[in-house]
Amino acid sequence: MQTPRSILVTGASSGLGYAVASGLLEKGCATIVTARSTQKLESLKEKHPSLCTILPGDLTQPEFIEQLIDQLPTTLSGVFINAGGPPAARLSELSLEQWDEAYRLLIRWKIQLTQLLLPLFIKKKYGRIVFSESTSVTRPVENLGLSSSLRMAIIGYMKTLVLENQGSGLTFNMLAPGFHETQAVERLFKKKSEQQNISPEEAKKQMQQSVPTRSMGQAEDFASLALWLLSPQSNFITGQIIHLDGGTSV
Repeated sequence: MQTPRSILVTGASSGLGYAVASGLLEKGCATIVTARSTQKLESLKEKHPSLCTILPGDLTQPEFIEQLIDQLPTTLSGVFINAGGPPAARLSELSLEQWDEAYRLLIRWKIQLTQLLLPLFIKKKYGRIVFSESTSVTRPVENLGLSSSLRMAIIGYMKTLVLENQGSGLTFNMLAPGFHETQAVERLFKKKSEQQNISPEEAKKQMQQSVPTRSMGQAEDFASLALWLLSPQSNFITGQIIHLDGGTSV
C-alpha cells in the first residue's frame, strides 16, 4: 500500500501556484495551500474540503514560516516554492531600498522555508522540492532587472542542496516559466505600454510575437509538469532548471 502523500504549495491564491494546487487536489493529493489572500484559497477548500488545508499568511515574515512548519502534517512529501515577483523596472530606475525588498521577496524566505523543511524530509528519506522562478534565471528579461539579477541566486542554492544531500532520497528542481496567461505578467504589459506609449493590449501582442511559439503559456500546462516533479515518478531527476517559455531561452 502506497504511503499517503501531502504537498505544500506556496503562493497558491493565484496564477501558477493556484493551478498547481488545483491540479494536485484534482489528482486526489492532500494539499496544504498558503498565501496572503484567503479568498481563492477558500475556493480550493470548497471544491476539495477533505483534501485541502488552508494556512494563510505572509511568507516574507519569519515568524509565519515558523508557525507554518509547526502545522504541517507528518505525511508531507514535497513542496512547491512559489510567489509573485518584484515590480517591473529597469536597473537605472531602482533604489537600494527596492533591492533590499526584492531580496526579502525573492530569496530570504525561500531559504528559511527550505532549511526548516529539510530535516523533515531527510528523516523520511524522501522529499520533492520544486522551485518556481522565471525564465530570467538564465537570461535577462526586459524590465525585470530585479528578477533577472536575484533569481539566479536560487540556482546556486538549489544546486548546492543537491550536492549536500546526495543519497538522501530528496530531489531539488526548478521550473523557469516565461510569459503565461496569469495576472502576474500584466505588470510587464503595463510597463512596456508606458515606455512605448502604446496600449497594454498592443504591448501584450508585441511580447507574444517575441515568443517562438507565438503564444502565451497556460497555467494548467505548467502545472502538469510541476505535478510530475512533485511525484514519486520523478526520482531520477534533480538539480535541473526546466524552461517553460515557448522557446525564448533557446
